[in-house]
Amino acid sequence: MGIDKDALGAYITGVGTWHANWGWGLLLIFLTVTLHISGLGLMHQRAVRVWFKISNHRHSGVRFVFVLGAVTMLSTALHVIEVILWAACYRFLDAMPDFSSAMLYSLNAMTSYGHESLFLEPRWQLLGAAEALNGWLLFGLTTAFLFSMFQKAVQTEERQIQTDL
Repeated sequence: MGIDKDALGAYITGVGTWHANWGWGLLLIFLTVTLHISGLGLMHQRAVRVWFKISNHRHSGVRFVFVLGAVTMLSTALHVIEVILWAACYRFLDAMPDFSSAMLYSLNAMTSYGHESLFLEPRWQLLGAAEALNGWLLFGLTTAFLFSMFQKAVQTEERQIQTDL
């Protein structure tokens, strides 16, 4: 009773693919989360400066809406850059036939939208699931950041109202 070499070869290939998926996935998750945190940090510094400059002016609430709107747009741009990184990886690995498909697949995976009939090459499908995990992390960071910015603005507004009384 011998070992079936084809079955063993498929097992080894499968393990190699599994490791490659996790290797690329974890690398991209690390890069995008690091980029995201750095970008949010820069946005926070700039937004706080602008917010403190406008907080003592009349109609500061309206101005804050524009500041938070700008921060939201910049956060969205950050997500687009991260989608581009994933799409570039899919093209590099020949997991998608062209960059347009890779971008659409990546945006679907990142947002968990998933209504397009695009699929990665079978050997890279775990990588797509890793991108969905990455999307959850990035959107969680963005949500926490935007909530924190909003909360700080409300607290500042409340302090100003108390000092005016």
